[in-house]
Amino acid sequence: MTDALLERSPAAALRKPRIGFLGVGWIGRHRMEAMLATGAVEAAVIADPSEAMRADATAVAPDAIRTDSLDALLEHDLDGVVIATPSALHADQARRALARGAAVFCQKPLGRTEAEVREVIDAARAADRLLAVDLSYRFTEAAVRIRELLEAGTLGRVHAVDLTFHNAWGPDKPWFYDPVLSGGGCVMDLGVHLVDLALWLLKDATVTEVSSHLFANGRPLADPTLAEDYAVATLTLDTGAVVRLACSWRLPAGRDAVISATLYGERGGAGMHNLGGSFYDFSAEHFEGTARRVLASPPDAWGGRAAADWARRLAAGAHYDPAVERLIPVARTLDRIYGR
Repeated sequence: MTDALLERSPAAALRKPRIGFLGVGWIGRHRMEAMLATGAVEAAVIADPSEAMRADATAVAPDAIRTDSLDALLEHDLDGVVIATPSALHADQARRALARGAAVFCQKPLGRTEAEVREVIDAARAADRLLAVDLSYRFTEAAVRIRELLEAGTLGRVHAVDLTFHNAWGPDKPWFYDPVLSGGGCVMDLGVHLVDLALWLLKDATVTEVSSHLFANGRPLADPTLAEDYAVATLTLDTGAVVRLACSWRLPAGRDAVISATLYGERGGAGMHNLGGSFYDFSAEHFEGTARRVLASPPDAWGGRAAADWARRLAAGAHYDPAVERLIPVARTLDRIYGR
């Protein structure tokens, strides 16, 4: 049977997309679990240089082939590749997978610079393959409810946005602290979520001006070989709104994490914030004067929703989605925060 006939056959139509998982540390395994739980895809190949990581992942996908590299993974017939590797590798690995005809779901950041992000998106467009990035805070119930208020015009014209993400611990892998490997410090790791959330919530806005201050070890960042561990930035939008963001690693915050996003409009405000220092539990509220109304509260198992959404769309036959191009202004804004 020819490939064309096979593609049109009922058996082929019922076949689940075969997925290769590249990088199966904690995040990679969690996203694999979320995808497999949908029942929409199957884990065909697991690739990681660590034998221990491969063994742990096999408990989730016992029938998957195990290998140690992207080259070996791409030798197999795959419909999609999930990338959860160090940031410096993302853009090249995504382009290579797309060139082989596989859809891609990638951990953030998709690239360390706007140029890298554009190259991957161009590759996805040329291959007509589904590309998505794990910017998972969009999928929290709290963020979704706030966006619904904005779309309904309940808040009126938004003029101010305050965003915060302080991680009192910081990453536990050395490559995060090397700007060559990571693309940057806390801004690339945490600030990307804040910028993406702001531009996703205010979907018609464009960043026109950026000012920023980066610090390392409590001092203004002057050494390009160091990654910043504290940053503040102000973004001015073409709507006239001002976005203020702050993010950090290892800040003495008195709790594990401080995460929040608050928007103020001419007719009201809305905000989401983490509870009790949690990285996972969020509440959202609508503000009117001195009154507040709860929009969302825990429990909310949102961590794997972006991965599950990609898996379901892939299984439904989705190809290139131009919505991914919204990642370009996010990357451009990060470049401007870094002064590049």
